[in-house]
Amino acid sequence: MRTSEIAKRYLDYFSKHDHLVMPSASLISPNPTTLFTIAGMVPFIPYLLGEQTPPHKRMASNQKCVRTLDIDEVGKTTRHGTFFQMLGNFSFGDYFKEEAIHYAWELLTTPQSEGGYGFDPEKLWVTTYTDDEEARSIWKNEGFDPEHMQIFGMEDNFWTTGGPGPGGPCSEIYVDRGPEYGKDGGPAADETRFIEIWDLVFENYEVDNVKSKTDLHIVGELNQKNIDTGAGLERLAYLMQGKQNIYETDEVYPVIEAAEQLSGRKYGEDAAADVKFRVVADHVRSALMIMSDGVRPSNVGRGYVLRRLLRRTIQAMRVLGVTEPVIPHLLPVSKDAMVASYPELEKTFHDVSESAYGEEDAFRRTLDNGIEILDVAVNKAKKTSDPVVSGDDAFTLHDTYGFPIELTLEMAADQGVKVDEAKFRELMSEQKSRARADALKKRHNVDLSVYDDFKKTLVQPIDFLGYTDMSARGRVLGIMQEGKGSVPAVSAPANVEVILDRTPFYAEAGGQLADQGEILSDDGAVLEVDDVQKPIKDLIVHQCRLTEGTLVVGTEVSASIDLARRGAIARSHTATHMVHKALREELGPQATQRGSEDAPNRLRFDFQWSSAPSKDVMNTVEARVNDRLRDNLIVTTTEMKFDDAIALGAMHLFGEKYGDIVRVVSIGEDGWSRELCGGTHVDHVGKIGSINIMSEASIGSGVRRVDAVVGQGAYEFNAREHALVSQLSDKLNARPDELAERINTLLAKLKESDRRLAAMYEGQLAASVPQLVAAAKTSAARVKVAAKNVGHFGSFDALRKTVMDVRAQLGEDAPVVVALAGVSEDDKPMVAVATNEVARKNGIKAGDLVRGASKMLGGGGGGKPDFAQGGGSDASRIDEALKALEAEALKG
Repeated sequence: MRTSEIAKRYLDYFSKHDHLVMPSASLISPNPTTLFTIAGMVPFIPYLLGEQTPPHKRMASNQKCVRTLDIDEVGKTTRHGTFFQMLGNFSFGDYFKEEAIHYAWELLTTPQSEGGYGFDPEKLWVTTYTDDEEARSIWKNEGFDPEHMQIFGMEDNFWTTGGPGPGGPCSEIYVDRGPEYGKDGGPAADETRFIEIWDLVFENYEVDNVKSKTDLHIVGELNQKNIDTGAGLERLAYLMQGKQNIYETDEVYPVIEAAEQLSGRKYGEDAAADVKFRVVADHVRSALMIMSDGVRPSNVGRGYVLRRLLRRTIQAMRVLGVTEPVIPHLLPVSKDAMVASYPELEKTFHDVSESAYGEEDAFRRTLDNGIEILDVAVNKAKKTSDPVVSGDDAFTLHDTYGFPIELTLEMAADQGVKVDEAKFRELMSEQKSRARADALKKRHNVDLSVYDDFKKTLVQPIDFLGYTDMSARGRVLGIMQEGKGSVPAVSAPANVEVILDRTPFYAEAGGQLADQGEILSDDGAVLEVDDVQKPIKDLIVHQCRLTEGTLVVGTEVSASIDLARRGAIARSHTATHMVHKALREELGPQATQRGSEDAPNRLRFDFQWSSAPSKDVMNTVEARVNDRLRDNLIVTTTEMKFDDAIALGAMHLFGEKYGDIVRVVSIGEDGWSRELCGGTHVDHVGKIGSINIMSEASIGSGVRRVDAVVGQGAYEFNAREHALVSQLSDKLNARPDELAERINTLLAKLKESDRRLAAMYEGQLAASVPQLVAAAKTSAARVKVAAKNVGHFGSFDALRKTVMDVRAQLGEDAPVVVALAGVSEDDKPMVAVATNEVARKNGIKAGDLVRGASKMLGGGGGGKPDFAQGGGSDASRIDEALKALEAEALKG
């Protein structure tokens, strides 16, 4: 039975049982935190969580999914794959356990001739949750063999979203593949022999305080109980088709057969080659499906994942001995295998194939340039005791030849050599910093007349699409190069400025930092966009690094922004508006904006205010913003006349020039915050997550600055704070709410210990005075020198007092020098010197003596002729320094 027929039977079965059959949602995930749809239930999450009303209480689907976390493991076993399909039936407050179990049992065991899957009931096993006696009873009523039923705990058979919300036990259905695949004893004994094919989740509990799969709190029963099931289509297919694994099914194996024909090698004859065959089969299908949903190769986000899939395919075929283009042979085969399940592939294939073939052409040029260089680096590494390709070599391959680091890692590993990836990442970071600094420097020194002249040639204004589109097709209108001005074409590598007729890239303005991303020309040029500016009004200029190919004016391109960066900046920008509003609520309407910067995960907001707001005020501002975030206020944008916007109460920057028509960003249906703004924002403030105000300070007369972290930045800050509190709690053996009291107690004890220690040191110094005085008085030398290494002396005031006391007791009968040295509270060597009037008359000055001694201690010092002090860093030379000081004093 073909895979498409297996899916059709599933959907037909549930359609007959009053389920609304939904088409697969796009592989492009609606969740900004994930690149792809990773599970069959993802499109139904809003219904399962009660956030939206489903169009029908019973629904079913065959959902396309992609998971790429283990992309490097694909092919190494027959279990890993990137693209897969998940069959699922769902109930939202309608049927529950009894019907869900019955439906699964009936579809699985009904003979194929009658529309079912025809599994032998004797080969099926199920697992249930420890406390779910109801599910076990229902299975028995269906006629299920109790001997084939196993009970698992929360780790295996209890489902949650990973956070507060619905949860519940699940029952998993397994197929026994037979004794040739492993030992008997059900899923608990061997999950290679016993393969899970269907998971039935019974969502009947509300849970919170979810710390792990086994550490959570069940609040109680849900008012609306849900059913969420998932059956892996590829697993069903290989079992029903009598194959060994997913790679041998009808939708995957044809690509392996095509790879066999191209390479002249046979799948199954060599384990290492089999890995490459599986990589090719998986990645070609995944690339086809991802591209059919609109993704194109790039260096950011989904496009980067797609590029890796295509390039790993090409490299795997090279290992199999094929050096000519392979995608034109493999991609059509995969399309033909998948089109029965997804007829829309016929319509999208022309555009998909052109893009894929162009990607291969560009990458083959990269391979031709880089493989020889990599071979030299690998051979050099093999000659050392620890074979590692240096980070410098890996960086040169990437920077000069466009060789991806992932490919360097993989190809080096194939030859048993590692790569210094940490050094490579360090060099990449330095290069990006230099490029962005250079871009900024060049922009500040540019002749603006070049842009004025260019703008006059435009037939129509540049179309900014970034409010709605994150990627767009466009045409190169102009290329600017330093020292040359406008040029018709430029080849890699080069730093260039590019002007497009339409662009999704936001140019830095209004405090919001520019987008970054990638521009790809249809003929193979690759540009990394580091910055976007408007050097003159309405002219959007992309600051780029051309890393591959040749860019020509008039070329059609695909421009894609870095979605993660845009999202992080949008969160910061909306949070800036909210901080502004909350400050005005606390301080009054005089707290007006004087500047801002909206960066990924952080914001800076400058406002007019004459004095420092109290900590309580700033805490209230932070709390107010976070309260509003939890309200998940809607964010809307409207264009209107300037006067109408001001009449509505929209805030605007004084001194800023606005046109007749302005863009108003409103937060909350009641317009809690309204500002004139041309920036990008989230559509609901709940997506921001949280903010933490890190500091508030003066930056000039009457202007204050707030620095805050937002979203991921706030999470990371709170995580660090939480870790610190946990560490302190562990070290101090106190609960977090006891820490302040415990620390105050410890500080008080420490202060008392310091007082006692200081008193002890002072007592020791005072006790040494008579001995110092007696030794100096009995000295036969003309200059009476009292010098001693006193060791730890506590506070310097005690050392100074002791020096003065000794000098006073020695009187003025002869030249006197008192020099005491030791180690301070900070563990630094210090010296104090005092001279009497007779010594000073003989030219002996305390400052001169201290400078010489301090120099020997690795530091410096000085003071007046009668008293001086100094210090250094090398306490081991105190005795040596004192001897030298005494020798110098005796010369006087």
